[in-house]
Amino acid sequence: MANTPQSKKRARQVLRRTDVNKARRSRIRTYLRKVEEAIASGNADAARDALKSAQPELMRGVTKGVYHKNTAARKISRLSSRVKALTAK
Repeated sequence: MANTPQSKKRARQVLRRTDVNKARRSRIRTYLRKVEEAIASGNADAARDALKSAQPELMRGVTKGVYHKNTAARKISRLSSRVKALTAK
């Protein structure tokens, strides 16, 4: 358990940041799930639109420290290649 006033304050801050980051991560996952569902349904237009809205959310997660930059880039790259393949059909 935290003993010094500084460590007690840091513990409180961590709890608040955890809630914020959890909400942010959940929001990003929702956007990614919408892209996955659009790809699964085979609707190329819906998948493209969902990907366009998911990209800024994912990159915002990077700037806020929720995701690593390369992780977000990898996710976007893989999703965009799947959407592109769906469009090519």
